[in-house]
Amino acid sequence: MALKPVSPTDEFVKGLWRDNPVFIQVLGMCPALAVSNTAINALAMGAATTFVLVMAGLSVSLLRKFIPKEARIVSYICIIATFVTCVDYIIMALSIELHRALGAFIALIVVNCLILGRSEAFASKNKPGRAMLDGLGMGVGFTFALLFIGIVREVLGSGTLFGVSMFPDGFQTWTIMVLPSGGFLAMAGWLLIVNWLRQKEDDAARRAAEAES
Repeated sequence: MALKPVSPTDEFVKGLWRDNPVFIQVLGMCPALAVSNTAINALAMGAATTFVLVMAGLSVSLLRKFIPKEARIVSYICIIATFVTCVDYIIMALSIELHRALGAFIALIVVNCLILGRSEAFASKNKPGRAMLDGLGMGVGFTFALLFIGIVREVLGSGTLFGVSMFPDGFQTWTIMVLPSGGFLAMAGWLLIVNWLRQKEDDAARRAAEAES
């Protein structure tokens, strides 16, 4: 039986849910846990990573026939580092305070296994259009995951959302949520929810298949 061709839309959508880099593949955990103490930090890191994913995917795809196999990893890292440097200067130009909040984790995008993995596994084997859609989908999925974690941590840990107060003055914040351990707690909670939803999805698909048979 012939396999159904993968549409360009599928390349984008898969990163949002089916192959979400954080909640499904559990990649890029360092920034996901370290800079997601506020929603704005999470959104900024997600946007920066998305930009690097898209541009690195496009560049690797365009140069895939010219990069020697023996030097491909070094070449990919150089390409990724170029766009990370661009992102670093852009964030610095937009907001020094945000740049300080993200700190060294901007530079660490270079060694994010998500970006290098997509360059090696997908961009180097596909045309530029698909490589960009794959990078965009993975980047948006990564951003959503960081944002969900950041919202929980900021609301519970600081009582605010994007800096806007959410509760009366008497609300007792959970200080642990803005600490590194809070990242693990928020991540664990979201993983439970995602796995529960995927289990329900699998059960529904199985019942539908049994009904058809």
